[in-house]
Amino acid sequence: MARQVTDKAPAPTAPSGSPLDRFFRISERGSTLGREVRGGFATFFTMAYILVLNPIILGKAEDKFQNHLDGAQLVTATALVACVMTILMGVGGNLPLALAAGLGLNAVVAYQIAPQMSWPDAMGLVVLEGLIICVLVGTGLREAVMNAIPQPLKQAISVGIGLFIAFIGFIDAGFATRIPGMEGSVPVQLGATGRLTGWPVLVFCLGVLLTIALMVRKVKGAILISIVASTVVAVIINEIADIKPKAWGLTVPALPDKVVDTPDFGLIGSFSLFGAFEQVGVVTIVLLIFTLILSDFFDTMGTVVGVSNEAGLLDKDGNVPNLGRVLLIDGVAAAAGGAASASSNTSYIESAAGVGEGARTGFASVVTGALFGLALFLTPLATMVPAQAATPALIAVGFLLMSQVRHIEWERYDIAIPAFLTIVVMPFTYSITNGIGAGFIAYVLIKAVLGKAREVHWLLWGTAALFVLYFGIDPIEQLLT
Repeated sequence: MARQVTDKAPAPTAPSGSPLDRFFRISERGSTLGREVRGGFATFFTMAYILVLNPIILGKAEDKFQNHLDGAQLVTATALVACVMTILMGVGGNLPLALAAGLGLNAVVAYQIAPQMSWPDAMGLVVLEGLIICVLVGTGLREAVMNAIPQPLKQAISVGIGLFIAFIGFIDAGFATRIPGMEGSVPVQLGATGRLTGWPVLVFCLGVLLTIALMVRKVKGAILISIVASTVVAVIINEIADIKPKAWGLTVPALPDKVVDTPDFGLIGSFSLFGAFEQVGVVTIVLLIFTLILSDFFDTMGTVVGVSNEAGLLDKDGNVPNLGRVLLIDGVAAAAGGAASASSNTSYIESAAGVGEGARTGFASVVTGALFGLALFLTPLATMVPAQAATPALIAVGFLLMSQVRHIEWERYDIAIPAFLTIVVMPFTYSITNGIGAGFIAYVLIKAVLGKAREVHWLLWGTAALFVLYFGIDPIEQLLT
């Protein structure tokens, strides 16, 4: 398994046998306090964009009554839930996993659910989704599904996520862009015009090259050093060059007018648990909740497996440590996100950036969560890191996750084809869930065609059937409504 940190771990800065070391098992997992801190910082900086992006996605949308959510309140809600739930994951799950408002999930809430009801009603459905997930965890069903997945498919999930987050990096940095008005042609192109143009893309390219150089030299903190150095370069370029603010995207690397800002907690608790039932039919509500649950369920599954795999934390059977607690915390995060009007919170694949820095325990998550807590008051500083400075980390982590591809038996079609579909559908559809669904359906189908249906765990049969419903949700909804 390829990792950035391959040398023997030096003596931990937290004394071996100290309460902190024992609680988080830092030395036992071959890590050090310094690596955990660096990993926590790296994960935060690669995730900090959510403090800008989530308020934009939710804030631009209207509910049924043409109401908007306040942008400043959304920033506070986003940071607060990410802070609390990430620290809880670190302490309760002891995995280097950070949580925040789920991209994709927030789009479902903003553009599919809110237009049919009020914002409090929509967020109430998110709370219900999280509570149902907690029930599924309590019954052991969610953990059983994860443990029923064959090891090659888990490895394919890691590889697919690697390609997916690398693709996210290229898109967010502007290195690759959608071609406007060319729906019938290729969907993406190099730069904005078919070639690389502009200072922001240059910052990204320099960041990628710096990250590569530091990684091959095995410099400690390579990813974090690259993020900080690239941000400094971006700030300098933004000051001396004539650059339109929109060229940077959502975050302009400008020195803020003020460092400290007062958080606005106005949206906390603004939800109605059963208000949606007065706005739309029961069938529609069931389908909406089903969509949220399935997306959250398998996005989390892919993220937990992928990050744990890269960190070398899976056991000999490919299972995740403390999985039951990890999944319960993730379910609570979904409900907490709805209760704070920040949308469903879930485990973030950008956590792999921290793993790339050497993080192996939940202490890295405690650091990340603490930084989200600081972001409540230091939002101007937290949001000055442009995507072009943070996304080189995603390219590097994509490479690390991609290395799992060597473990897949490509000569076995019953394994190779589902693995291939899992890997390619993720980046091509911009969804972890879609990739997992395509792989599951193909795996079950091929085993059945080969007369090996009994080799498939019954939970995989049920899960594949649910994915068939998931992909066909639109015609099903039209039939039932």
